[in-house]
Amino acid sequence: MIVIALYALAGGEWPLDIPSPFKTTDKSVDHTITFPAERYPETANHIRKAIQAGHSDVCTIDRKGAEGNRELSLKGVPVKKGKDRDEWPMAMCAEGGKDADIQYITPKDNRGAGSWVGNQLSTYPDGTRVKFVVK
Repeated sequence: MIVIALYALAGGEWPLDIPSPFKTTDKSVDHTITFPAERYPETANHIRKAIQAGHSDVCTIDRKGAEGNRELSLKGVPVKKGKDRDEWPMAMCAEGGKDADIQYITPKDNRGAGSWVGNQLSTYPDGTRVKFVVK
């Protein structure tokens, strides 16, 4: 970190975009969507709590990485009868995967929310940064 700070202080430029280790939204976003808490209250509550706990409120769309992220995030989290394992950040986000926040919620809420998000993001290409606001 000291080397990075000194390099930046000296006015250098990095050839790569180095992500923040603090999972903050320090970069601009391409789009902001408002997640409907009244329609999907369990998922909304999970997103709020995960963001308050330090997880990113931005999803960088990475559909190709979703399967691997899901495998990493759900590793060691047992299946519970009648519940889905909800992930935040979502598996389709570059920010998802290992260390994602997992909460058990009803399948109806989780799958409805997933369908809603999928429809909202369907026209955005991979790499698009979308900020989630829960209302």
